[in-house]
Amino acid sequence: MSEIDRNTALKLYRTMVRIRVFETVTEELFLAGKLPGFVHLYIGEEAIAAGVSANLRRDDYILSTHRGHGHTLAKGGDMKKMMAENYGKVTGYCKGKGGSMHIADFSIGMLGANGVVGGQFPISVGAGLSIKLRKTDQVVVAYFGDGASNRGTFHEALNMAAIWKLPIIFVNEDNQYASTTKRTRTLSVEHVAKRACAYNIPGIRCDGNDVLAVYNAAREAVERARKGEGPTLLSCETYRLKGHFIGDPEKYRTQEEVQEFWKREPIGRFEKIAFEKGWLTPEDKEAIWAEYRKEADEAVKFAEESPYPDPEEALKDVFVNPLE
Repeated sequence: MSEIDRNTALKLYRTMVRIRVFETVTEELFLAGKLPGFVHLYIGEEAIAAGVSANLRRDDYILSTHRGHGHTLAKGGDMKKMMAENYGKVTGYCKGKGGSMHIADFSIGMLGANGVVGGQFPISVGAGLSIKLRKTDQVVVAYFGDGASNRGTFHEALNMAAIWKLPIIFVNEDNQYASTTKRTRTLSVEHVAKRACAYNIPGIRCDGNDVLAVYNAAREAVERARKGEGPTLLSCETYRLKGHFIGDPEKYRTQEEVQEFWKREPIGRFEKIAFEKGWLTPEDKEAIWAEYRKEADEAVKFAEESPYPDPEEALKDVFVNPLE
């Protein structure tokens, strides 16, 4: 693993903290009855979005899952617009119509989160093909969980991306549970990265709770894609510290198991390294957490003061006239 400088280390840390603060506040709001619909938290998986996005440019594309807050924030998403969307307000990213599971921001290359498991795969292939046809050096990142690797769209997308050598990094966030089912009951292989051999592409496995390991593995995959060498399957092993959704009774796992994984969560783990190497001081830590708590508070205020969309807006933005 190559060494990084202090600026990169702080960028990785800041991204993880920003995600954690947003998700913690979101959980509090949902439990207080202020947010509609369902919310799926990214707590415990922050190192993956942070490590991958640190290797991306603004014009690169990402595709997300129903657990997409972390991916959006890591790509540079606007916290106010995200919070407003969570509230279902007209000032949200999707004018309050998409909610937590369908946030998108084309201006930063965030092509959308997907409520449909595996729905991001065909879109990522389309984005990758567009890059190849336009002859640019952009890349696409398609995030997905271990459960989504059992969907037909996953295998179709990897096959097509491999055949056409598309610049896609398929990032598996292996949080060990497909909703409420342990991965050992659904996977025919030990880990998702092994499935890469079926499509003759690299399959890389890394510790998804180690942001430096993710950063280095993603850098290799991104460089390969930019050079026109085709897709990579990157499997990052992590753990979903919260339930599948807020309010999940979690009867499928023990709290002892969850507490054991809390000891390995990515932010505290990275702090130890950052303190030792002089990348981070206690004063830096306090200031960074305070900065993002303030940003989250301002996002909540913005969302709560924003109006709900008018009922007449329900059918707007649903269809596009291809001739316009």
